[in-house]
Amino acid sequence: MNSAQVEGAARRAANSHTLERLARLGLACRGVLYGLIGFLALQIAFGGGSGGKEADKTGAVETVAEQPFGTVLLWLMVVGFAALTVWQLSEAVLGRGEVKDRVEAGSRTVVYGLVVATLLGLLLRGDPGSSTDESSKDLTARAMDLPGGQFLVGLAGLGVIALGAYWVHKGYRKRFLEDLRTGEMSRRARSLAEKLGMAGFLTRGVIAAAAGVFVVRAAITYDPDEAKGIDSTLRAMADAPAGPWLLAVVALGLVLFAVYCFFEARLHRL
Repeated sequence: MNSAQVEGAARRAANSHTLERLARLGLACRGVLYGLIGFLALQIAFGGGSGGKEADKTGAVETVAEQPFGTVLLWLMVVGFAALTVWQLSEAVLGRGEVKDRVEAGSRTVVYGLVVATLLGLLLRGDPGSSTDESSKDLTARAMDLPGGQFLVGLAGLGVIALGAYWVHKGYRKRFLEDLRTGEMSRRARSLAEKLGMAGFLTRGVIAAAAGVFVVRAAITYDPDEAKGIDSTLRAMADAPAGPWLLAVVALGLVLFAVYCFFEARLHRL
């Protein structure tokens, strides 16, 4: 089989109806995770803690595991996120979009793959792995040990800030609607999707930009412990003036984005 035949087979597999259905399941599972992260953040905002869980994807997965039929739900999430990983990998490697779109697909491939690893870790070993905070500090420490590591960490922090700015821009300009089959939506449904998407992408942008600032600070101070994942970034917001209310607004934005993910699951252009 030559390379053209291999590529053709890969494209047919990526465009199969089965993969599409499973990817839509994955998008719905993505909504579940964001909703749970928002719920954990709300608990932190109002002083109830978060039941000892991190307000990130690891904490959300642990919350799912505690529910009735939690193991079944986790395996469904494995299937859904694995499908999302394959879909985004095919977009990155075989997609005919712009370079920006393919790079974005590649980054999503990594993120979804890490979620699959977290889910499998909990199911097979009883350990979901490192939280985003631990991973951020470990990666920062390793990067700083490299030649020019402090400069590289600073660039990475600026990159995360740029990602946050991109998400804010995408939300403000409603560019996320390009991913939806808006022609199949009623006026009321489109209006709701616009509001949910704007709130969600603006919130994700603010969190990413704040996390990027902490990474830049880690580079400047040459202290990996200054780098923060999602959980510590959210907790830092709670410590700011009027922090609990700020965190409550951010948490609500995550919950709204979770609802938007269900619009994606139904109407995303796959």
